[in-house]
Amino acid sequence: MADEKYVKKCPECGSINLFWNRDRGEIICKDCGLVVEEKMIDFGQEWREFDQKGESKRRAGAPMTYTQYDQGLGTRVGTSSDLYGLGKKDRNKFFRLRKWQNRISTAIERNLKLALAELKRVGSYLKLPKSVEEEAARIYTMAVQKGLVRGRSMESVVAGALYAACRRHEVPRTLDELSEASGIEKKEIGRTYRFVTRELGMNILPSNPEEYIARFASALKLSPESQSKSIDILKKAQKAELTSGRGPTGIAAAALYVSALIHGEKRTQREVADVAGVTEVTIRNRYKELLAKLNLEKDIKKLKKKNKK
Repeated sequence: MADEKYVKKCPECGSINLFWNRDRGEIICKDCGLVVEEKMIDFGQEWREFDQKGESKRRAGAPMTYTQYDQGLGTRVGTSSDLYGLGKKDRNKFFRLRKWQNRISTAIERNLKLALAELKRVGSYLKLPKSVEEEAARIYTMAVQKGLVRGRSMESVVAGALYAACRRHEVPRTLDELSEASGIEKKEIGRTYRFVTRELGMNILPSNPEEYIARFASALKLSPESQSKSIDILKKAQKAELTSGRGPTGIAAAALYVSALIHGEKRTQREVADVAGVTEVTIRNRYKELLAKLNLEKDIKKLKKKNKK
């Protein structure tokens, strides 16, 4: 029996010497014995453990997940250890049941079993969080059920679903990274992504260049000051409408390049372009636009004067 103090008074004798009987769901006064409250609801977890060997008190199995073709609801007929003590007839029956249980009945399930394995491989390569993999698996499952995979390679639809999930969860991954991980051309991934999102009625906002700053700055080993300055540059660029119609990775890389120059951290355009997955021409063009429209040349000139001194 567990007891717990309550800041309450007994309505009979006015005592605060109360205790909570968790087993009976009652609050009882220790002085006069009055049952102050009864039939209380226990909001704790209803733990049950049938296997005495288990350390954790399990109550149910794993939750449903779209990353498995049967959403994690399938069961196993048994393991090889269950064969101990069985006769030949029962053993044959056991193996026959396992064989039929491992067979997948429908074409959709067969497709999902192969595609979700590929999805996990690509997600692991890109180091994506579980929430993104779950969302991508859900998108792919909906695409298969609507027949959107017909006429397209399974790998391209998987890559398109992963890209859509990354955009939804604001996890910055470029088409070039997805192309490298999946082995599918960047144009094909983009085409499949647009087709799937349009057919499924998904509204996905354009990528924000600020989402790429942290990754690019970490790869270029830039200081926190340069990183925060590049975010300020991007905010000014958005107000000046310099980001509309331009690739988010290019404008983010150019903002980092300008910020690094202002803080005296020299990085070549080639280094920034390699990290961002864009060309040096793109960096150069966005760099010139930022300098011209945001009057950043003054900050760079001030830095040069300080270095000369």
